[in-house]
Amino acid sequence: MDWDIEIDAQGLKCPLPVLRLRQRLAALRPGQVVRLVADDPMAEIDVPHFCAEQGHRLLGSGMSGAATVFFVAKG
Repeated sequence: MDWDIEIDAQGLKCPLPVLRLRQRLAALRPGQVVRLVADDPMAEIDVPHFCAEQGHRLLGSGMSGAATVFFVAKG
């Protein structure tokens, strides 16, 4: 999958991965995609919830080593 920007949030604890995601999404146009890499287990709950609440689309997620990779399109 192609993405416009990447956020490496490995080593950051809740709520920092979502806060970084929110900050970067604010500067994008609708439809642009962010690849977020986070190793905090709470991100698996927080990121989908954030997307649903804020109108963004979670395009997919999966594991990459010990981290979860999320693809989020700005709504």
